[in-house]
Amino acid sequence: MIPFAIGGLQLTTSGLRDNLPYISAKLDYFMYLFPWVQMVVFSELAAYGPNPAKAEPLPGPAERKFQEMAAKHHIWIVNGSLIEILNGQNYNTLSVIDPTGKIVGRYRKMFPFLPYEEGTTCGNSFFVFDVPDVGRFGVSICYDMWFPETSRVLASMGAEVILHPTLTTTIDRDVELAIVRATAATNQCFMVDINGVGDGGNGRSIICGPAGDVLHQFGASEELVPFEIDIERARRYREVGLRGLGQPLKSFRDSEVNFPIYAPGGKTGEYLQSLGPLAKQTRGSRAGLADDEPKS
Repeated sequence: MIPFAIGGLQLTTSGLRDNLPYISAKLDYFMYLFPWVQMVVFSELAAYGPNPAKAEPLPGPAERKFQEMAAKHHIWIVNGSLIEILNGQNYNTLSVIDPTGKIVGRYRKMFPFLPYEEGTTCGNSFFVFDVPDVGRFGVSICYDMWFPETSRVLASMGAEVILHPTLTTTIDRDVELAIVRATAATNQCFMVDINGVGDGGNGRSIICGPAGDVLHQFGASEELVPFEIDIERARRYREVGLRGLGQPLKSFRDSEVNFPIYAPGGKTGEYLQSLGPLAKQTRGSRAGLADDEPKS
């Protein structure tokens, strides 16, 4: 057994104010109650919400606050994310901080929730990191998970746990819960999906094991949840199969199938191009419907 203790903090956050003092106080309280926790994961954009006016270069003051929290409690921190300004462009960027307060790496969201996350540039690099003597962790952010290729690449890079901050306030949260379970099962990994509440989300964070099993389902209000995972369980399932059955990572590795959609130019096919522009629908939109209104 290789135990590792993670805290999922589903906090009430605002898109109109600085949430960092509240986050810091809640973390102090959480670590007082559960000093055995080794890593804490916050929800997407927890510090300031999706407020472009709060964009800052990295390293920057908000990121340093999270570094101070990590060093104070000697824990790993996944800070949810911040809006980073880089070369005049905004990115939705997550930082991973080790127990000394050092930045281990940053990940820029590959799939901003367009057209709603307007003005956010797509990242283009995957990120995994090792916790010494424990295992390999990967990170993704919110809408990234809707594209199974992102999680498959992380698993193919050796990630045994995927840490997945999200900010979902909408009625598709139940669909996301199904995707979390499916992602865990198809990649035989742990999934730690942490949403916020208030402006920061509608809650219902979820932790799943490598068989797609639900280890804990949060409610719709604020929750501070410590939980322990066994990394060895992911390794065992990858060795002998999910519940002794399917071994999808090995099958993916050994497959001779070439997917034409992923070849250069594969996404320019007739059908995908027929779907129209990526844009918000208009009020009373009848996009794609026949014009059945009588003409005068």
